[in-house]
Amino acid sequence: MNTVVLEVRSLADSLAAAARAMNGGEGEREAHIGFATPELLWQVLTAKRWDLLKAMCGAGPMSIREAARRVGRDVKAVHGDVRALLEAGLVSRSADGRVEFPFDSIKVEFMLKAA
Repeated sequence: MNTVVLEVRSLADSLAAAARAMNGGEGEREAHIGFATPELLWQVLTAKRWDLLKAMCGAGPMSIREAARRVGRDVKAVHGDVRALLEAGLVSRSADGRVEFPFDSIKVEFMLKAA
């Protein structure tokens, strides 16, 4: 299964994990996208964007118009959400301009600790 893990971790932790993966140390089969804070994670992954990812999951490349149809939303609004997801690395764009969620599943990980 091709999974993306969205997690809250510092830049230093993200760089260290990337270095370990490049050296073959972790053997991870999951893609990881790190966010500096939980607030930033939820700013990028809004409820409507989550719905959009669910609609795109396993569907292959599609036009933004098709993505909007699948979630029953305005094309212009979905275009803005797709742009945010592209910037976060969750969605990719093909050479013909279609967009794709290139993963089979999403795992969100963060820990809330007592202050």
